[in-house]
Order: sequence, then C-alpha cells, then structure tokens
Amino acid sequence: MADSVADHRLRSADESSFALHCQNVVREYSRGSASMFSSRGDVPTVRALDGVSLSISTGEFVAIAGPSGSGKSTLLHLLAALDTPDSGDISVAGTDVTSLSSRGRTTLRRDTIGIVFQHFHLLPSLSARGNVALPLIERGVPKRARRERAVELLEQVGLGDRATHKPGELSGGEQQRVAIARALVSDPDVLVADEPTGELDTETGHRVLDYIEQTADERAVVVATHDQHVIDRADRVVRLRDGVVVNDG
Repeated sequence: MADSVADHRLRSADESSFALHCQNVVREYSRGSASMFSSRGDVPTVRALDGVSLSISTGEFVAIAGPSGSGKSTLLHLLAALDTPDSGDISVAGTDVTSLSSRGRTTLRRDTIGIVFQHFHLLPSLSARGNVALPLIERGVPKRARRERAVELLEQVGLGDRATHKPGELSGGEQQRVAIARALVSDPDVLVADEPTGELDTETGHRVLDYIEQTADERAVVVATHDQHVIDRADRVVRLRDGVVVNDG
C-alpha cells in the first residue's frame, strides 16, 4: 500500500499545533568504515545533534545560529525531511516525519516544505521560469497554470523581466531569488533556508533577506546562518553548540 502522509498525522494537539516540532532529537554519523577500526566492526561516531527539542509556529522567522560544526545544517536537513534522526521525534505541519518512508518524506517535501539552498541548485538548461515551475510538474499542475504561477512568483521577487533568462545569465543574487521563488511556488507551510546569504555580497544579501522575511507572515521560516544581519532580523534565535541548544530566544 502506498505510504500516505495523511496516515501519519499526529494525534497530539500539543505537537500538531506547531508548524515544526522536534523532541529529544539525536543524529549521529560514523567516522570512516568498519574495516578501518576493528574486525568486530566497531565504528567511531560523531553526535551531530544531542537531544535537541524545538517548536516553531506559523508566522515565526527563526534563525538557527552557531559556529561551524555546531549542528545547524544537520538540524535544518531534519526539519526539511531530507534526513531522519537516529532517535527522537520530528513533526512538520502535523505530520510525524520519523514514521514516514522515503517516498512519504518526498511527498511531504513536495506539498508542505520549501527549501532554499546556499548554492541555489538551479538547473542550468532551464529558464528562471522553468526552474520555478519545476515543483509543480510532479504535482500534476497543467502547463499553462505552471507558467502563470512561476511568473507570478518571479514578479514577487522582482524578476518578472528575467523570466526567460537561464541561470548562467543571472547574477548570484538573482539566482538566489529564483531559488526562493521556486521554494514558494507550491505555497508551503514551512520554508527552510541553509545559509541563503552566504555566497552574496552585503547589499544583495539584504535584498534576498527582505524576500525571505516577507514570507514569514504566512508560514514558518527557519534559516541556518552565520550572518549577523539575518540573526538581527529574526523573530527568534536558536543557538547551537556541539549539537546542543544552548540558547533559545
């Protein structure tokens, strides 16, 4: 039987009332291979997240901050259903992510989560409009409606006149705005962004941040960042160190 996201809706009112919720989340990664260390296969591990608990509501703009190696990207990938924890619970828009199959998580991301990557991840052979419309193909949206929706989003991020340009013809800031438009094209409940200003100059980073901030009225927005400008503008800052939340406020 196909894995249905609806089958994994949480019964707990406390958890389902949040756009994002994680409880006692642990994520470990192995160092090297078993053959490198012992014939018994004892592989050393590093604990990237150690008992993280966090709840984020619709309308919140939350920055995840901390030094390199603190667990920011690991936490973001878990919240975006790109990965699963070794233990603990995670829910997105009322759905228990940890009980979903890989296919179920793909469906959840398609329908519920918008993701903005630091390095854009645009397809070079497609126009800006084509890149933005891409998530709608899997949802079965007709071609004309896809084009109209993509142009609408590009206009919202100030790129209506660049709709037919390919990524190689766009600046870094323009490519990031295309990536934001693509992340929002399905009107997700949650937007997650990993260092969205990390590759941009200060002025361009401010403009990109403006567009991200504007979306927070309608959804939960979570940004992993080193950028103090992002931290200053967030409603709330969650600070990690060595995989542990050391401050939340």
